[in-house]
Amino acid sequence: MPRCPDCGETKPAEDFPKNRSRRSGIHVYCKLCNNARNRESVRRLHGNTRHYHLTAKYGIGANEVQALIDKQGGVCPICRRREPTHVDHDHRTGRVRAILCGACNAGLGQFKDDPVRIRNAIAYLSRHAGLAG
Repeated sequence: MPRCPDCGETKPAEDFPKNRSRRSGIHVYCKLCNNARNRESVRRLHGNTRHYHLTAKYGIGANEVQALIDKQGGVCPICRRREPTHVDHDHRTGRVRAILCGACNAGLGQFKDDPVRIRNAIAYLSRHAGLAG
């Protein structure tokens, strides 16, 4: 059984991440210590995990996201009611469009960002307005 140099514990091989580049096939540090080291590296290099993930996925950091939220007046540009927390982007180009609330972002996703589907939904709702019992 391998010993983790960080925690000093001897653990079963299943408690270590796989690492094909090592002869043993497992990482030097156990999963718990390896995860803690990764979190610390992200914090040290990027400030926090939100900034790290925003930069990796959308190419903008937490400060740019906050600037977009401020530019929008602190509200979702679609419903104008909820706090924007989700980065909306064009799935084809990757370009960031705005910061939306979770509900509006999910709604656009359900419609596959397709303006025709959204117009059809508007027409449908307009035809059936006032029919609710």
